[in-house]
Amino acid sequence: MTEAMETPGGEAYLAAIAGIVADVEDVERRMAAVQVAQLRTLAAAGRLAEAQGAHPNAKVTLHDMVLRSVAAELGGAMRTTDRTVQRRIGEARVTIEGFPAAVAAWEAGRIVRGHVKAIVETGLNLPAEMWAEFEAIAIERCEGETPNRVRGELEILAHRMHPRSFAERHEEAAARRCVRLIPGRDGMSDLIATLPTVIAEGIHDRLTQQARAIVDTRDERSENSEVVATDARSTDQVRADVLADLLLAGTPSLDDTRDTTAGPLGAIRARVQVLIPAATLTGADDGPCDLTGRSPIDPATARLLAGATHTWERLFHDPTTEVTVSTDSYRVPSGMRRFLQARDQHCRFPGCRVAAIRCEVDHTHDHALGGKTELSNLAHLCQRHHSMKQFTAWRVRQLSGGVLEWTSPLGRTYREDAPTPAVAFTPAATHPGDPAPF
Repeated sequence: MTEAMETPGGEAYLAAIAGIVADVEDVERRMAAVQVAQLRTLAAAGRLAEAQGAHPNAKVTLHDMVLRSVAAELGGAMRTTDRTVQRRIGEARVTIEGFPAAVAAWEAGRIVRGHVKAIVETGLNLPAEMWAEFEAIAIERCEGETPNRVRGELEILAHRMHPRSFAERHEEAAARRCVRLIPGRDGMSDLIATLPTVIAEGIHDRLTQQARAIVDTRDERSENSEVVATDARSTDQVRADVLADLLLAGTPSLDDTRDTTAGPLGAIRARVQVLIPAATLTGADDGPCDLTGRSPIDPATARLLAGATHTWERLFHDPTTEVTVSTDSYRVPSGMRRFLQARDQHCRFPGCRVAAIRCEVDHTHDHALGGKTELSNLAHLCQRHHSMKQFTAWRVRQLSGGVLEWTSPLGRTYREDAPTPAVAFTPAATHPGDPAPF
């Protein structure tokens, strides 16, 4: 192997990776064509089964038997079970017949398969007669974004377009909350709790923080103690053990820090960032609020959280004008950090959606090399992409308005615009006799 090939910046290396990128793009185009063709074929099979079972005197069981027969036939050719094929036939019909514009945009290369899946799954929350209207808006918003980043926006859009208020539908859904036990293999089972999103997110966040505290304590003792540490559990394992202890014993009995007054776990509280439209906060609107980086939550819960607790980051904005009404501190200076969290919302590497509250504030131009601590030189990056910026040939510069311009080792440029503002700062209009602004 030549020295040029061994060096990441060598010409041979760059030519090789450029060829691979071109091949990937070509494969993606051909795969999209094949996947759409497969969906159309499966949908056609479903329509055939429906037509065969549509006789005037036919019973429901006849249609089901025809569909099962067709699914079994296809299962033999596809080398999969008839149940799987029958489920895929149903999904194909919904996609092809219910969201044809999304499929057409996929075929044209405007969006990818993940976008179509997000559009279908979020659009299904709406009545069928509203699918076309939702689909048109959703396709436009998907272009230029990755599926995981745009999905939350599509969920909010579907909830706001729904003829019934989100609060009403959430109340019905919350009434179905439950805990289920599903037996598994090898003496294991899945304990599934269906809860309001804000409660579930808070539980998972607290378990994660407790698990990390235990792992950190274990690591410190293994370094300073003569006794070799035997606890080699992963964070996932510790999180599961903490959950079991909390539910069975009321306290995490595996907390190795109980020799202190409260222990670090007792001081841990969940932290969740919520975006609350001003109209929802005042009660004038019952639309959903955004649990940043996750999914919508009901307005009643958001209003309750807006009370006095210090463990929630609150950002309020007018959904029509996107003018800021109020913002809380989230512990660079605190005011600057609040602005950056509101502006960035998530990691600013193309395609990443790790919430800003879980990212690091990075100096675009390194502070050690003279970069200033100012808004035009700061942006949120998750740990993974912060490391990539530091230790690989990826480069970034910040343009005006929080726009980041990333350059790959091949010289390809990716523009990362700031997200649609959840918070915007504008001067307040004043009239004679109005009190001075504060």
